[in-house]
Amino acid sequence: MTSPTKSDLAGQTAPNPPEGFEESTNRGPFTTHNGPFFHRIDADGSFLHGFRAAEQHCNGMGIVHGGLVTAFADGLMGTAVWRETQIVGLTIRLNADFLSIAKVGDWVEGSATVTRATRSVAFVEAHVSVGSRPILHATGVFKLMPRHKKK
Repeated sequence: MTSPTKSDLAGQTAPNPPEGFEESTNRGPFTTHNGPFFHRIDADGSFLHGFRAAEQHCNGMGIVHGGLVTAFADGLMGTAVWRETQIVGLTIRLNADFLSIAKVGDWVEGSATVTRATRSVAFVEAHVSVGSRPILHATGVFKLMPRHKKK
């Protein structure tokens, strides 16, 4: 499958994700506004999240904005905290290392893992890539909010 070109994506509201991905519809207003985003849960239970880079995701240099990629990684880590603990986690600290760039038409995909959780905080690591090329590595610390536990 080839990536869509810049002109293919102009005005497109739901870019075609790779097979097995479905649109994430239960995100907050910030994420919904900046999407669309997609997810896939593999047979082993691993969670992948992704988006097709469009012009709306780019900075003035025509590459996907670092703030968007960082927010994407933050969402990945928050999802990992929820999936691991069943408790809502709020970001306390987020460290991001930018390794490469993404351009319009690229499929940007990521996953995150809780590396340790205590009763009050979770430590998380995220990886974001375009194909096999890593574009961001992030680590985070999340405050666990048991009063906000979803039922």
